[in-house]
Amino acid sequence: MEDYNKIIESLSVRYIKSKNVHVLHPITIQNNYDVENSLIFLHKGEIRFGKEKEKLSEGQVLFIPGGKMFPIMYGSGVSSTMSSDDFINEREKYFQNVPFNALNGLAGESFSYINFEARVFDSVSFFASLDVPPFILDNNPTVIRLIKDILRENDSDMVGKERVIKLITDQLVVEIVRHILSSQMFVEKLATNSTYFKDPRLIDIFTYIKENIGGDLSNKILANVANVSEDYVGQYFKMLTGINPQDYIEYQRMEMAVNLLRTSKKSIRDIGREVGYKDTAYFCRRFKMMFGIPAGKMRRRESLMNV
Repeated sequence: MEDYNKIIESLSVRYIKSKNVHVLHPITIQNNYDVENSLIFLHKGEIRFGKEKEKLSEGQVLFIPGGKMFPIMYGSGVSSTMSSDDFINEREKYFQNVPFNALNGLAGESFSYINFEARVFDSVSFFASLDVPPFILDNNPTVIRLIKDILRENDSDMVGKERVIKLITDQLVVEIVRHILSSQMFVEKLATNSTYFKDPRLIDIFTYIKENIGGDLSNKILANVANVSEDYVGQYFKMLTGINPQDYIEYQRMEMAVNLLRTSKKSIRDIGREVGYKDTAYFCRRFKMMFGIPAGKMRRRESLMNV
């Protein structure tokens, strides 16, 4: 248990956003994806997710680790089916954002969601590193209470709103970890993480990658950071994390690109260069391959999600 406490203490948690959604028409998104973690709380209606079309019932919470692509259906009955790319342009036909206190008066189906980051040593996306599928946090009134507290606070104009939301989000992350442990879910993967996150050489690599995301991150450079041989560094990294370093670096670069698309007005070319891609066309190809939509459409998606 001490190892898990150390992981929790190392987590940097950041609240991204939350919304309350009135479902106007049922919709199935074939390749739903987000780089951040998400919690979906279903108020009324039905949500199905994954290839097996697992059902989220009213009053339940779905946790979606960042970096997972999967199908999801919002609303009951016959639904339209489209890609995430197409849904961006049609979102207003299916979803209507509403205040939290207006949900009880809605006749149709509705849900709320919260997006947040949880990173170990401010470098590694913790839940993504577990490589677990989306799952339902069943019979967890504490998580539901915290979600409602964030949604109410987000709709308020109270002094200190941002600080309160941050504190609640911190607690929410702890409750998710507690739920995983108490339910004996993914315990082996969690135990593995607790081991490799204690390795100082690996932490040095994670930190260096984060601080030099747009620069030279070849295995030769990483080997110097970890003080191991160039031939060994790839094997060492994969042995501890289950992924080779260059794949991890590309994921981190694309995460940074999404963050820049969300928070800046920089051009696609400038963003590509900032995260380490000198060839804009190659950056755009890799971006679409990873996320299923072009970088420009991702920016529009973020713009619409914040309306």
